[in-house]
Amino acid sequence: MSYRRRSPDSGSESDGDNDRKRWEKDGQPSFPDPQQHMSQSPHPGENPPAYAPPPPSGYRIPLSTESDAPFPSQAQTRYPPFFDADGTSPVFIGSAIFPNAVHPCKIAPNLQPPCRVPYGGGEHEHKGRYDLLPFTPETMEWVRTSRGRIPPGKRPVEGGYEDHGAKLYHAVAMINGVPVPGKTGEHLGACNVAFGGAEHAIQDDYEILCWKV
Repeated sequence: MSYRRRSPDSGSESDGDNDRKRWEKDGQPSFPDPQQHMSQSPHPGENPPAYAPPPPSGYRIPLSTESDAPFPSQAQTRYPPFFDADGTSPVFIGSAIFPNAVHPCKIAPNLQPPCRVPYGGGEHEHKGRYDLLPFTPETMEWVRTSRGRIPPGKRPVEGGYEDHGAKLYHAVAMINGVPVPGKTGEHLGACNVAFGGAEHAIQDDYEILCWKV
């Protein structure tokens, strides 16, 4: 069974930090300006420039509950990878920025606040800085796994880290027939998602977001 797309609090950061903010931990990847990956067509007759591969965490759109800016357009977010239980409300993948950690989350623009994190057994309503990761099927894929394992030969998209340094990755699991994005890690042994006010830990048959090789 596939979770593919369906058809048509913690400390806050100032707005000035939003465009080029690094995860505040040594050795962790940065969230670069999402505009950096928007390529322009080369001039006729010229060879296309050689682009560097995306960073381990991908290109992110920085957002904040403290900003009055409208939610990004679909041209920026790309097509939503999932929809909520009503079948029409889009759900995106992202990462919530905490003072000493970064946790993969779901982003549902129809909710207030839109950023929801599985944390401490509940559905944490995150306030402050969070980043949206546009799903690009050209470079990313969902791969089936269980119990925190990284599929052999696959490179997961890095989604964050715990305050003790363990890496976290984006994952999606089914809850009552609804695909819900959340987090996984080798130390978690499951896919943890926030749904219905609670944190659910799904140990088997969920999917982890990986880079296409």
